[in-house]
Amino acid sequence: MTRRGPEDGRVRDPGLQPERTRLAWRRTTLSCTVAAVLAARAVLHDGTTALGVLACAVCLLLWLGFLLVAHRRMTVLTSHPPRTLPLRSAWTAALCTLALAVCAALMLV
Repeated sequence: MTRRGPEDGRVRDPGLQPERTRLAWRRTTLSCTVAAVLAARAVLHDGTTALGVLACAVCLLLWLGFLLVAHRRMTVLTSHPPRTLPLRSAWTAALCTLALAVCAALMLV
């Protein structure tokens, strides 16, 4: 059995990769949502302190920022042909994720 590549005249379906990427963004936003809800629950369950409420508020703001970036990326992926976003959106998503991890670590301490 031989592998057939693009040299045999077939063209790869460009719709598959954007769909997989869109689904990955959806899974990631769902994970971030669960983490933000659990952070809010932890702050409210253990008693409210000023630092806990501040950390929870920062987590929720970061979560909203991540949702905005993810929504923008998923919207771009549905355009035909899919276009790319500027590099700053990738940096924004990475910084939101890193900041959420820092907030989670601070809430555990």
